[in-house]
Amino acid sequence: MGLCAVLLMCLSQAELGRVWAYEHEDALSETVLQTDGDFDGFPRTRRDQHSPHQHREVRHTEGRGLDITTLPDNMTRIVDSQRYYKWQSFGPADRRTEELWVNLNNLHKSQVQIHGILSNAHRQAARVALSFDFPFYGHHLRQIIIATGGFIFMGDITHRMLTATQYIAPLMANFDPSYAKNSTVRYSDNGNVFVVQWDSVSLKDREAEGPFTFQAVLNKNGTIVFNYRDIPIPVEKMNSTEHPVKVGLSDAFMALPPPLQVSEAQRRTIYEYHRVEMNITKIVGRSAFEFTPLPTCLQHTSCDLCITSNMTTGCGWCNTLQRCSDGIDRHRQEWLDYNCPEEAKGSCEDYIPVLPEGSMSSYNQSSPGPTTSSAEMEGQPVTRDLQSSPPHHTGITENTAIIAGVVAALVVLVVLTLLAVYYINTHPTVAPPFYLMQVRTTNDAPITTGPP
Repeated sequence: MGLCAVLLMCLSQAELGRVWAYEHEDALSETVLQTDGDFDGFPRTRRDQHSPHQHREVRHTEGRGLDITTLPDNMTRIVDSQRYYKWQSFGPADRRTEELWVNLNNLHKSQVQIHGILSNAHRQAARVALSFDFPFYGHHLRQIIIATGGFIFMGDITHRMLTATQYIAPLMANFDPSYAKNSTVRYSDNGNVFVVQWDSVSLKDREAEGPFTFQAVLNKNGTIVFNYRDIPIPVEKMNSTEHPVKVGLSDAFMALPPPLQVSEAQRRTIYEYHRVEMNITKIVGRSAFEFTPLPTCLQHTSCDLCITSNMTTGCGWCNTLQRCSDGIDRHRQEWLDYNCPEEAKGSCEDYIPVLPEGSMSSYNQSSPGPTTSSAEMEGQPVTRDLQSSPPHHTGITENTAIIAGVVAALVVLVVLTLLAVYYINTHPTVAPPFYLMQVRTTNDAPITTGPP
């Protein structure tokens, strides 16, 4: 019984540990971040591509140095190149505008959440977990950060300069939802579509110009929609020295400095490699932008598809990482660390394992010619991922059987013990085992009939 009690206590402690982990994870999903910082000097217009880029230092959450800049001119993706996204704009007279708008007022209250912190704050951001993997520039994300300033931060590393890059910005500006009670930041997630709406928000210290209502829609297939319902003033008149004004998309990657630069050994740099800037003159009340993702190298899961696909260009296969890339994405540092630029220069035949000569001869003797199925497949590209085959679960099955057997034995032991206690309590006339042993010992003792 003591052993059973100890086991039960261990199981309960493990369960409490799992519960704490879930609660801790939920608490992290509501992390609130500040978006304050010096915004001067960061990329805002197309002219930035031709001007010198100044490194701006910000403080990373772990206390390490962090720079944000754009790639050199010979590596930077052209702004509005439509390499990663293509888009369309719709005006008030287009029927598509009403089709794209997601009316949160028509949804049940349980389907729409008003973020209490963001709705009563200025220059704040909060992390929100998605119920689906959202593809952004070919990377699948499960968490986003919603900011009061009319944008969504899509980066993995949080810092004070969330407005610099890695964003989805339907209308990034210096909004202050805390000004009025009816100003809210609310969102909805039905498993296929995530909608965040900045509802009746006003510009900081410019509340008399009127409230703005707009939303960003993230679809499970990667499509992004910017919907505008109320735009009281032209966007070009919203410029502010305290907060950047941006409309579009942006992504970047983090890289470490060369090892020779000892002075920057603890400094990491975020490089913006692509940006989409929209024509802000088209943003009026009841207008919309729709962004459709284009194929990327990252979606190819085999060497053949990576090299031969006509949907993408400039892709190379890194057999070490089992990844297809053009070297310019969020995994660039890993791409460089594993010498993938050199591997990508090879062909798929370089990665086919070469069997020993004896093995080849025995194979030829046992298989004089191709079978029907192999002949049909010959010449066709391999589309299955090299790592997509299901893993072997033999070890897991054996461990599960052992654990199940131990648990079953403990259960039987507990049941028998309870039955024995119950039987003894309900049959008081039956002598206990220890009493029987004592009587047996007494009976076996020699009997004396007189004094010794």
